[in-house]
Amino acid sequence: MSIEKVTSKQLKALQTISIQTFTDTFGADNSEQDLADYLDSAYSDTQLSSEIANPNSAFYFIKHNGNIAGYLKLNSNDAQTENPNPDSMEVERIYILPTFKRLGLGTQLIEYAIKMAQEAHKAHIWLGVWEHNTAALTFYTKLGFKQIGDHIFQLGDDAQRDLIMQKDLNLH
Repeated sequence: MSIEKVTSKQLKALQTISIQTFTDTFGADNSEQDLADYLDSAYSDTQLSSEIANPNSAFYFIKHNGNIAGYLKLNSNDAQTENPNPDSMEVERIYILPTFKRLGLGTQLIEYAIKMAQEAHKAHIWLGVWEHNTAALTFYTKLGFKQIGDHIFQLGDDAQRDLIMQKDLNLH
């Protein structure tokens, strides 16, 4: 298992895994049009290139036996999607391909995110999770995240409620 920072040269691989994992996670619960509209916007070459180039954002691939198995996106400072807080780091995206689930990779990515936040001297790490994604809610709760609020996540024409979950970090 390895975790490596994504570069602009890996744009197509990032785009492919982003579309695959988002569709796997949310495709069955959303209309084809809403899903297509979101995927075209969020994962376009232009959008992903801009996000990769942002110095306050970083993508990381997790590999299993040399294969890209999932990815993580971290945001700090003004790249955070909500209430930018200099003491916090956001996990904007964390996804594992279906064939690599149940191998502990999601836990490894969260632990990596926590390490990165601690190294950046952040007091908190936070994320938004869809209120109906019970598997993710259970996962984050077990890892010590607590709900601190909510917000609307717009998927095409469908306004959905995400729960904002935060974990306080012990700074060393």
